[in-house]
Amino acid sequence: MKAITQEKYGVMGLAEIEPPTCEPGTVLVRVRAASINARDWHIMRGDPYLARLTMMGARRPRTRIRGTDFAGTVEAVGAGVDSFQPGDEVFGDLGDAHGAFASLVCAPAETIEFKPAGISFSEAAALPLAGSTALMGLRDVGRVRPGARVLINGASGGVGTYAVQIAKALGAHVTAVCSTRNVDLVRSLGADEVVDYKVEDFATAVTPYEVVFDLVGNRSLRDLRRVLAPRGTLVLSGGGTFRGRPTLLGPMKLILGAQLAARFSRLRMVVLSVPPSRALLTGLRELVEAGRLTSVIDRTYPLAEVPEAIRYMEAEHVRAKVVITV
Repeated sequence: MKAITQEKYGVMGLAEIEPPTCEPGTVLVRVRAASINARDWHIMRGDPYLARLTMMGARRPRTRIRGTDFAGTVEAVGAGVDSFQPGDEVFGDLGDAHGAFASLVCAPAETIEFKPAGISFSEAAALPLAGSTALMGLRDVGRVRPGARVLINGASGGVGTYAVQIAKALGAHVTAVCSTRNVDLVRSLGADEVVDYKVEDFATAVTPYEVVFDLVGNRSLRDLRRVLAPRGTLVLSGGGTFRGRPTLLGPMKLILGAQLAARFSRLRMVVLSVPPSRALLTGLRELVEAGRLTSVIDRTYPLAEVPEAIRYMEAEHVRAKVVITV
């Protein structure tokens, strides 16, 4: 089968490899579409260096095939799997296992869900990690309730476009932070207020927010805490862009600072970790089928052009999601 493989940092390409086997508890899926996430460019570049030692692999990536999000059709099921059968249309998240940029993928049954009715494979493939991050960050960690004031920094990105919609579905008053060119986009997704960071600073807000969801990692912890209500929650998730060469800490500097500060502060500060979960995927499917959530796709690339797609994403030009067709 064809797959995008990576043998060393900074280099990846299309290769012909042996197809995966369907082990007990897993589902073999014919991939129709996949999507790019920030973690893909981080691993492609091995950025930041500290993550190589803790998560990625010191000298080379620990996993050979890239990609985590996918949508496709079930080819076969392993022993013990009775929730899916060949022909089912599904979407899923491979998490740290990776392997979605390929013709076939073998995924644990608990990390996939039936594809939402009425949407394309491309739209479904955009959902898993970004949508799950938004849903978990706002509903489960942020505990957003009707009437809550929510600030989303990075509202036009992959997670951000879902976060705006999910926050509105939860009944929140949403303030979205983005650049000038994306103002109309986030308004169309339901944002009540839009802060164009090129002309104004959200850190000067007078009225505090019950939840601040930071998806960029470009502001200081002091700025983020300044706009948080006394009993509010700051949720941090990812961020960073490639600056030409790998950094030592990248967005981890803010994350590590928040983890330390949280021990000595009354404010609730949470660094989000989102493992693959069928329960989260089910929540996303239900929101899509209820007409409350839609995928916004910036560009689509064929499988062979994954390296170009990642380079496009890492340069900070992307709005919403970049999808790979297989």
